[in-house]
Amino acid sequence: MSPAALPSRARVVVIGGGVIGTSVAYHLAQAGETDVVLLERDRLTSGTTWHAAGLMTCFGSFSETSTRLRLYSRDLYGRLEAETGQSTGFKPVGLVEAAADRDRLEEYRRVATFQRRLGLEVEEVSPAEMAELFPLARTDDLVGGFHVPGDGRVNPVDLTMALAKGARAHGVRVVEGVRVEQVVTRPRGVVEEVTGVVTDRGTIECDVVVNAAGMWARELAAQNGVVVPNQAAEHYYLVTEPIDGMSPDAPVFEDPASYGYYREEGGGMMVGLFEPEAAAWKVEGIPRDFSFGTLPPDTDRVGPFLEKAMARVPVVETAGIRTFFCGPESFMPDLSPGVGEAPGIHGYFVCAGLNSVGILSAGGLGRILAHWVVSGRPDVDVTGFDVARFRDHQLLPEHRRARTAEVLGTVYAAHTPGVQLSTSRGVLRSALHDRVVAGGGYLRDVSGWDAAAWYAGPGETPSAEPTWGRAPWFEHWEAEHRAVREAAGLFDMSFMARFAVRGPDALAVLDRMSAGDLSQDGRITYTQWLAEDGGVVADLTVTRLAADDLLVVASDTQHEQVRGMLRRGLGDADATVTDVTHDVAMLSLQGPASRSVLETVAPHYDWSDDAFPFRAAQRVEIAGTELLAVRITYVGELGWELYVPVDAATTLWDLLLEHGGPHGLRPTGLAALGSLRLEKGYRDFGHDLDNTDDVWGAGLGFAVALDKPGGFVGREATVAAKERGTPRHRVVSVVVEDPEPLLFHGEVLLRDGEPVGDLRAGSYGWTVGGAVGLAGVAHPEGVGADWLRAGTWEVDVAGTRYPARVTLRPPYDPSSARVRG
Repeated sequence: MSPAALPSRARVVVIGGGVIGTSVAYHLAQAGETDVVLLERDRLTSGTTWHAAGLMTCFGSFSETSTRLRLYSRDLYGRLEAETGQSTGFKPVGLVEAAADRDRLEEYRRVATFQRRLGLEVEEVSPAEMAELFPLARTDDLVGGFHVPGDGRVNPVDLTMALAKGARAHGVRVVEGVRVEQVVTRPRGVVEEVTGVVTDRGTIECDVVVNAAGMWARELAAQNGVVVPNQAAEHYYLVTEPIDGMSPDAPVFEDPASYGYYREEGGGMMVGLFEPEAAAWKVEGIPRDFSFGTLPPDTDRVGPFLEKAMARVPVVETAGIRTFFCGPESFMPDLSPGVGEAPGIHGYFVCAGLNSVGILSAGGLGRILAHWVVSGRPDVDVTGFDVARFRDHQLLPEHRRARTAEVLGTVYAAHTPGVQLSTSRGVLRSALHDRVVAGGGYLRDVSGWDAAAWYAGPGETPSAEPTWGRAPWFEHWEAEHRAVREAAGLFDMSFMARFAVRGPDALAVLDRMSAGDLSQDGRITYTQWLAEDGGVVADLTVTRLAADDLLVVASDTQHEQVRGMLRRGLGDADATVTDVTHDVAMLSLQGPASRSVLETVAPHYDWSDDAFPFRAAQRVEIAGTELLAVRITYVGELGWELYVPVDAATTLWDLLLEHGGPHGLRPTGLAALGSLRLEKGYRDFGHDLDNTDDVWGAGLGFAVALDKPGGFVGREATVAAKERGTPRHRVVSVVVEDPEPLLFHGEVLLRDGEPVGDLRAGSYGWTVGGAVGLAGVAHPEGVGADWLRAGTWEVDVAGTRYPARVTLRPPYDPSSARVRG
C-alpha cells in the first residue's frame, strides 16, 4: 500500500507488525471487526519476532489461562496453512523437559497433573527414556523428565506472514513503513478516550488503539501516561554446523538447570540460553531505527553459563559454530505480559512484554485481546495479565535495569515455594517498616512493598530456604496463627490500596458501582464491583462515613485497577477520588482478645457489641491521635481495622503491643493471614476469585443487595444467573484429611476418581489440622451441596492422591459466631 492510500479513519489501529500485532489483527477480523489497520514502522517481523527461537511448547504453567492460550496457539499454527496457503513451519516434534533435581521433579509432577486436566498430553519419563527420545543429550545425571508429544517448533517469520495474510483476506489493511508518533486522546469525564494516531505520514482517526509495539511499547504508552514497564534484555543462542544423528524430527529438549534449550536447526543444533544473571539493553530507550539488528555478545558474562548448557549435549562442544546470536527480547518485571485496556483511557489496549514466549503465546493472546476489544470484556481470567496492574515506580530506569536482569534469570529457575526476587525491593515502604524489621519480620515483596511474612522475634535475623516441604520457620507461623485464634494478632496492612471518595455525588457513584448495600452512615460494606455481564471485576470494602465521604479499600494487587474504575465511574459527577494509601497507615487487630486490648489502650470508649457492632465504623482518639476504627475481619475472628495518620502509626503500634502483651497479642505476618483466611473461606481477588466468576459461583451472594433502590452495574445479569439455579462452576473449601501433605496452588481435585477442579489457593490450616484451600470445581448439572456430599473426594499432590473434605461452607466456624464476638 502506498503512502497515499493510508486511510484517514479506521475503527481499530494496531501498532506493531510482529507476531503479536498480526495475531491481534487476524483475530479481530475473525471476530467480525474488519475495519482495522495494522501499522508497522519498518517491515513485518522487525524488532524481535524475526530472530525468535520458534518454540511452540505448552508445558510448565500453573495458570489455566496460560495453558489454554498456548494450546489454542498450537492448534492454530497447525491449521493456519490450510486456511491461508502460507506455511507456519509448525512441526509437532514433541518436547522433552528435564528435571535435574528433586525440587524440579516435584514442581513438574504438580504441573503435569494440573495441565493434564486441561487437555495437555504429558507423561513422566525416565532418564533412559529421555535418552531414547533425544539421544545426543546426557541424561544419566537427571532424576526424571516429562514428554509432551504434541509440542514442537514453528517458523516465526512464516507464522507472522500467515497471520498477516489471514487478516488481509478478511479486509484488514496492513501497512508497512509507517511510524506511529503519538496516540491522540480527548477528555471523557475525568479520564480520556482514544481519538486517533499521528504517524509520520498523517493522522488516522480511530476509536481503538492496540499498542503491540514490542520493545517500544513502554515509550509509546508513557506518552499517554499508561504504565507498560517492559524492558529489553540480551538473549543468546548458537547454531552449530550439521551434526551426525541430529534428526529434523528430533524433539525440543529443555534442561532448565543447565540454562539451555536445544532443537534441530538446518541439520545442526540450536542451543538457546536463559542465563541466571542476565543484562538489560538500552534502558534509556530503544533506538527508533533498530529493526533487524543484532547485539554484540558479552562472552565474558555468558561464557560460563553457555559452557554448562553445551555440556548437557556434549557433541556441541566439538561441533563447529555456524552462528552465535545475541538479540533483544522484552521482559516485564513480574514475568507476565501486559494485556488489556489501560485503566485511564477508553479504547487504549496493550499487548506487550511477552518475556521471550511471544511466539507460543501469540495465537491465544491475539484471540483474547480481540474478544476484549470487540465485546468490551475478556472471556478468560486475566487477573495475572491485566496491564492495569502496573505501578508508576516500575518505569524507573534503575528498577527496570536491575529487575530485568534478575527476572530473565528466573525463566529457567526452579519455582520452589519461598523463592523471591531481590531487586527493586522496598520501593514502597510502610510507616511501620522499622518496627517490623525490629520485630524480626521476614520480609516478602507485596506489590513493591516489604511486608512481614512471619516474625522471628525481636533482635532475631529471620531466614528461610525455599522448600516444597515443612520449614523451620513454620513454628513461628503456627504460633502466630494460633495467637489470632486464641488471643490476638496485630498485622501491618499498609500495603492495601485506600481511596477517599468525596463530594455531593460520591455516594450515588459508589452505590451504582457496588453490588452491596451502602445505605447507612458509619458502616463498612464488603462488596463486589461487577461488569455488565455479572463477572466480578473488583472485590473490596466501602466504608460510608457520610453520604459525601466514603473510603474504598482494596487489595494491593487491585490498586491501579480500582483507581481506574473509580475514575471511570465518576465521569462528570461532582465528586473526587484521592489515593490516601501513603497518607494513612492500616493496622489490623484481630482475635478474641482484640476487644480487651482496645479497652486497655482506650478505656474511655465503649467497644462492646451494643456500642460497636460488627461492620460499624467510628472515629476515635487514641494517644492524642484521631483515627478511624472499623469492626471487620479477614481472618474469621472478632477484630478491628485501624486507619491512622502515618506520622502517628508507630506510636499506635507500640502502644497496642505494649498493652496487648498481657492479653497474648503478638505481631503477625502474611503467612498466618493466608492460613487464617483460607480456613474461613475468605476470597482473595486475583488468586481464588477472578473476572470469570459471578457472585453465585464465588459463594458471595450474601454480599449482594439485589433489591436496593437504583440497582447496580451487572444487576440484570446477576438476577438472571440466580434464576438459572445451582451454578455449574463454584468455589469450594477443601481440607486434606491427612495432616502431612501441603497445598500451594494448582493441585487437582478429584470426585469419585475424576478430575473436576483444582486448587486456586492453598495453605496449612493449623486450627483444622490439615492443608486447606479454595478450589474451583465444575459440574454440568450444577455444583450443589448434595452433589458435594455424595462424592468421594481426593486431592492429587504431585501424583499422590489424598482423601479430602470438600464443602460450600468454610471448615472453620461456618456460622461466623466468632466474628460476631
